[in-house]
Amino acid sequence: MGRWFAHFATRASAFAGHYVTFLAALALILVWAVTGPIFGFSETWQLYINTGTTIVTFLMVFLIQNTQNRDALAMHLKLDELIRAMHDADNAMIRAEDETDEELAALKQQYEALSTKHDALTSRLEEQTTGRQTQASAESSGGTR
Repeated sequence: MGRWFAHFATRASAFAGHYVTFLAALALILVWAVTGPIFGFSETWQLYINTGTTIVTFLMVFLIQNTQNRDALAMHLKLDELIRAMHDADNAMIRAEDETDEELAALKQQYEALSTKHDALTSRLEEQTTGRQTQASAESSGGTR
C-alpha cells in the first residue's frame, strides 16, 4: 500500500503542477463565474465552488507533503553518501537532521567559527603571496630591500 501511495502521490503532484491542470482549473473557475448570473449568485452556486476547492486543497496538502517528505529524504541520503565518501568529511554531519534546534545552533556556530578562521588564514596567505611577489619584483628590477 505504501509503495502504491508513493507512486500515486508522485503522479498526482506532477499532474497538479502541470500547466494544463492550471489552465483547466482556471477554465472551471471562469465557467463557475459566468454561470453566477444564471443561478442568481445563489448560496448553492457559491457552495459548489467552496466545497470543491476545500476538498481539493485538503487532499493536495497530503499529496504534496508526502512528495516533499520523500524528496527531502532522498536528498538527505544523497548528501549522506557524499559525506561518507569524502575522507576528510565530518561523518557526524550525516545525522544532522536528527539533532535538536539547540544542537543545530551549536553546530552552526562551530562551522561559522571555522569559516572565520579560514577567511583569516586565506587573507594572511594572500598577504604573504603579495609580499613575496612585490619583493621578487623589486629584486628583479635591481632594487634592494
